[in-house]
Amino acid sequence: MDFDTVAGELYGGDLAEFVNARNAAAKAAKAEGDAELAARIRELRKPTTAAAIVNRLAREDPDELRELAELGDELRDAHTRLAGDDLRALTRRRGELVRRIVHGLPSMSDTVSREVEATLEAVAADPDTAALALAGRLTSVAHQDTDQWFTLAASAAPPSAGKRPARMVEKAEPAKPKKDHRREEQDRKERERLRKERERLRKEAAELAKERATAERDLIRTERAAEQATARVEDLRARLAEAEERAERASAEFEQAEETFDQADKAATAAQKAADAAR
Repeated sequence: MDFDTVAGELYGGDLAEFVNARNAAAKAAKAEGDAELAARIRELRKPTTAAAIVNRLAREDPDELRELAELGDELRDAHTRLAGDDLRALTRRRGELVRRIVHGLPSMSDTVSREVEATLEAVAADPDTAALALAGRLTSVAHQDTDQWFTLAASAAPPSAGKRPARMVEKAEPAKPKKDHRREEQDRKERERLRKERERLRKEAAELAKERATAERDLIRTERAAEQATARVEDLRARLAEAEERAERASAEFEQAEETFDQADKAATAAQKAADAAR
């Protein structure tokens, strides 16, 4: 038994049986003497319905999911280069691809459909999410404002200079180097503003990632406590049933012993009477 095999079987199996299958695998690993593996298996989180759908897509038809992940790489590259036109075109492609993938999936509720769409958006937004999705091991939707992240550079692209009347161009011709210098300074300031904005967004994303990780750890602990409480209740119920069964057996044995005693007492009384009569 190894961790990757167990994880693959769990995330590729029936969602409704995930917890039972995980606990059984952890128990088996512990029985084999591998406590560390058992602990790692118990840390595996049950995926949401949307994440399970994307995991299944990764196993059954991964081409579109891989295309979406690659498109995310292109988007990040365009964002780094501040290539507004490329960014807008890639963003449109991302939307079309997400809609095409969702449309090709089996019928699902509106809520699940929105969660699946959000999960696919996260695949394009975050390389770590994409890696988990392609491995078929997603557990939940990544909470990221992907639209704001991707359209930032496009919306902040500098406006075009436009066309000036010929007469104004002629008058301004001697001062042209100075105007170019001011424009370069404006562009430099705009690039610096965008750099600071990207840095701010990265810090916010890092903080949100920490909060999400903390929430996930709390959820794992809560889930584990609930499972332990459920196991304790089941154990107590089993003990109660066993105690009730023993009580019933003891009651039956007591009644049998009482009946035997009554018969023996009657026999002894009769024998005593017969002995007295024979004197």
